[in-house]
This record gives sequence, structure tokens and C-alpha cells, in this order.
Amino acid sequence: MSHALTLAQFPLPSATGSIEAYISAANRVPLLTDDVEKDLARRFRDSGDLEAARSLVTSHLRLVIAVARGYLGYGLPHADLIQEGNIGLMKAVKRFDPERGVRLVSFALHWIKAEIHEYILKNWRLVKVATTKAQRKLFFNLRSMKSAIAHEANTEAGFAGLGPEEVKAVARQLGVKPEEVVEMETRMGGTDVSLEPLTDDEDEHYAPIAYLAADAGIEPSAQLERKERDRLHDSGISNALASLDERSRTIVQRRWLVEDGEEVATLHELAAEYGVSAERIRQIEAKAMQKMKGVLAPQM
Repeated sequence: MSHALTLAQFPLPSATGSIEAYISAANRVPLLTDDVEKDLARRFRDSGDLEAARSLVTSHLRLVIAVARGYLGYGLPHADLIQEGNIGLMKAVKRFDPERGVRLVSFALHWIKAEIHEYILKNWRLVKVATTKAQRKLFFNLRSMKSAIAHEANTEAGFAGLGPEEVKAVARQLGVKPEEVVEMETRMGGTDVSLEPLTDDEDEHYAPIAYLAADAGIEPSAQLERKERDRLHDSGISNALASLDERSRTIVQRRWLVEDGEEVATLHELAAEYGVSAERIRQIEAKAMQKMKGVLAPQM
């Protein structure tokens, strides 16, 4: 059964406008016992009881606050990080199955972090610093690893660059190429430039807005990115999918190529449809993806 959850349906603990008041109110919401949590989850799953779902959400707001606090180093407002984490929490409540023997706190952690990660990547820089899965992993680990390295070397992480050996060590630990570490460090070390003047004295302060030509068309880098995406979608991916058998093609499409608004199929859902185990679906998916990579490689 599908139930649509929105922030409007789940009024958060009353606050007086400050983040401190919100956190205090959220921390006063009592925790749920295992039995109560299962009962509420079953009520929401079986009958769409939104009051039950609300109780599940509000009782776990303190988890969102704790997770969001760990991402304050990216310079984004704590309240915004919490807001995005709350969206992830509601997605987790919608998908939570009380019969799997896992507490909601463990299940929701992935969804909360995923929403916060997406928000950071969209807003931390006007020019995106991480666009692939490998780059995201590097992005969210490089800062903490640089801090650890700087602490050992007695230097400031924000100002000290990684040396050649340190770059190699980071690359080995994260499973990426050394040049990718260097590139990401360069991106993260860059600063955003204000388009508007920082003061009213326009004679002495010339911001980019004063000399950048207005263009009614799309921004160049975005246009190139769109053309490349369209090319891969129209030819590369289509050819790669055509190289698969029908079952493999369907599994890949339902797992990775769903349209906006559609649900991504889980391994267990596909396993039930094809009458095989979830592990067998995973193997078919992995083999299909490997074959598609081989087809796509010459076109990249």
C-alpha cells in the first residue's frame, strides 16, 4: 500500500523560532519501545494510519538532529540539514517493514544520510564538486581524512595540502586514483565568487556581474553536460540495453533507469516476480551492468 508523506502532515515539535528551541522540543519526545514501534509501523502499513506514522517520525527526530550535526563542517545551516534529514526519515518510515527484525533507528540512518548528502552536493558549491558515486565517496571522506592527517602532522587541515605520499595513501584507502584525490582537493579548496558588488562603492569594487555578458541561452557547461547526457541516453545506453536479454534488461531498467516519480524496484520484489532468490537477481544485475560497461566503454 502506498502512502504519501509530507512535512505538512507531520507538524514538528513546537519551537519559538530558534534551532535551540526546536532541538530541545525534539529531545523531549519520548523514545518508543520495540513493541510499540512495531505496532505503529503495522498500523501505518496495513491501514495507512497517519497518526501512527507521525509518532514514528517525531520519536526519531533526535536521530536526525544528531546525524545533521556531523555535517556542520560544510558551512550549511544546521536547520536546513535537519529539514533535509527529516525528509529522509519520512521516506524511511514509508518503507519500513516491522517484520524484518530491524529497528527503525537502524533502517532510517541510510535514508537520513542520503537526503543530507544530496542537499550538500546541490548547495555546497554553485559548481558541483561531485557528480559520480566515486566522487561522492571521495567528497564525503576526504575532509575527515585530511583533518586526521593534519592532526598527526600538527598542521591546519584547512590550509595544508596533501603531499604526494599522503595523496597515495588516501587513494589506496578510498579505492580511487591519486589524480582523482588531487582534483577533488583542488575543487574543495576553491572559493565561490560573488557576482554582485560586496559594497555600494561601485567605483572601487568591480564584481563579475559588471563585465559578464548577459546570455539568454543556457549556461555553456550545463549545455555541454546536457548534450553528453542526451548522446549517452539516445545512443550509448540504448545500445547497451539492446545487448542484454529481456530479463536482464528489465532488471536494469527497473533498478537504475526508472522515470521521475517511479519507485526503484528492490532485489526482493524482482526475486518474487521471477521466482528466484534476491541473490540471483543481484548476480544477474551485476553481470548485465558489466556487459553494458563493455558496450559503453568505446563511446565514452
